[in-house]
Amino acid sequence: MPATREILFARLAELGIQTVTVEHEAVFTVAESSHLERNLEGGHTKNLFLKDAKGQLFLVVAESHTPVDLKSLHKRIGAARLSFGKPELLMEVLGVPAGSVTALALINDDQKRVSVVVDERLMGYERINCHPLVNTATTSIARDDLLRFMRATGHEPLVVAIDAPSEAG
Repeated sequence: MPATREILFARLAELGIQTVTVEHEAVFTVAESSHLERNLEGGHTKNLFLKDAKGQLFLVVAESHTPVDLKSLHKRIGAARLSFGKPELLMEVLGVPAGSVTALALINDDQKRVSVVVDERLMGYERINCHPLVNTATTSIARDDLLRFMRATGHEPLVVAIDAPSEAG
């Protein structure tokens, strides 16, 4: 069974990580959540659950306005061609439905099937805003605490410039 919000918050507390969570209507896209960005300090995320041509899984945690070009990103992260993972696989591996993808869902990947890629631009914020396993709330967490949480789940984040210009060739 995937972790609940309560289990997630208990795990964060065990790690000594303080967060602030704001409840809101369900948001499924960056555009729908744009009003939240005006009201919540920090970097806002968009999260992509991807699978490469060799079957490797990736969770890309990007700053909400960072363009993500799947045709070039695979080269920067050492993957084969990337495509979106199916909703059933997302639920199986990260325990969240489409629309609720979040870095905090790594709590559910106990088999370490997902490699985590974090947008370098996002690392410029002291606080990062993520869904707490549901898209009806946003949790603000310190950048360093989010990285510590990722590592505590057994996932070493790969920080890359997601929107770097693609190289010729």
